Amino acid sequence: MIDNTPLIKAVNVRKIYRIGQQRIAALDNINLSVAHGEMVAIMGQSGSGKTTLLNCLSGLDTIDEGEIAIANQNLRDLGDNERTKFRARHMGFIFQDFNLLPVLSAVENVELPMLVSRVPARRARKRALEMLDLVGLSQRARHRPAELSGGQRQRVTIARALTNEPTIVWADEPTGNLDSETAQEIIQLLMTLNQTQHQTFVIVTHAQEVGKQADRLITMRDGRIVEQG
Repeated sequence: MIDNTPLIKAVNVRKIYRIGQQRIAALDNINLSVAHGEMVAIMGQSGSGKTTLLNCLSGLDTIDEGEIAIANQNLRDLGDNERTKFRARHMGFIFQDFNLLPVLSAVENVELPMLVSRVPARRARKRALEMLDLVGLSQRARHRPAELSGGQRQRVTIARALTNEPTIVWADEPTGNLDSETAQEIIQLLMTLNQTQHQTFVIVTHAQEVGKQADRLITMRDGRIVEQG
């Protein structure tokens, strides 16, 4: 269910990269609003600004002009440590390359962020197993990444992203390293989680299948939003 109250709001956002004397607008006057519970796909050619937009919206990167607010919290009002804590409380991240530690089992990879945040070990293990069960991977909890398929590794990544019950899940090319059948399984999993957990998903992707199945598709070109539909 989508609550039309804006959860993510970007107003007149610009991000400038300086290369010598040259100024390149990676983001140029971005205005965007995402509602609670919405699944949004951001598409565009390489270099269009998709990942830069995701990084700026999530506070992983700073902006040069404009305002970004998450749940009415202006990110510019937060220092580096405050932004890190804000992300840990409210956000989960899914990456194309999984970012799993090869020496740890699936359950250990999922529980690691909780242990870093000083969640008691027993509670972290219980939560990690619950999340692996949620993504259909409870039978592989003790397997290391090398013993898992690409789709299974991405499910571990998704489980890890959900451990803190985030309001927003950011996904950067979550199906980029997967074959078409496995990619569809991951898309379906994200859609199910969006509908059952009522979490907001913002997904950067090249995959038309993701864009078609999202609530809204945003198309970027040369650092600008050129279409929303």
